[in-house]
Amino acid sequence: MASVYLGLGTNLGDRQANLRIAVDALARLGRLCGQSRLYETAPLYVTDQPSFLNMAVALATTLAPLDLLVRLKELEQELGRVASHRYGPRLIDLDILLYDDVVLDHPQLTIPHPRLCERRFALAPLADIAGAIVHPQARITIGRLLAELPDSADDQVIVAAQSLT
Repeated sequence: MASVYLGLGTNLGDRQANLRIAVDALARLGRLCGQSRLYETAPLYVTDQPSFLNMAVALATTLAPLDLLVRLKELEQELGRVASHRYGPRLIDLDILLYDDVVLDHPQLTIPHPRLCERRFALAPLADIAGAIVHPQARITIGRLLAELPDSADDQVIVAAQSLT
């Protein structure tokens, strides 16, 4: 089984319910091994939209990376995600952040997630459940990546106080 870390985000509707439903649905793809707290973050790039709730989950799965991507996109649609413009509002977003120590550069999928090292909204929840994991390209831990991330007004975590349950 592969150890996979996924980033989840939502900024439409009942955000906590969206994440709860997504986590329940992810259990169909393998065994859930952990989940982070919820983090409320300001939107990046397209800032005229509601704040996001973000979290990370650990999943043990037998699905290969590209097969997992297909299943995640199917789950997003099943959960009500509608295609819109890049960085726009979304009901649910499911991203592969890390997949074991795999480094993959495929036209459909890049692992580790190509912007993971620069995104506090992804690193903070990931550090909750995988702070000691070494990023396969940066060759430092997720916790250290987060600690060394420069402060940026565009990517501040607003709240990190609650769990999904």
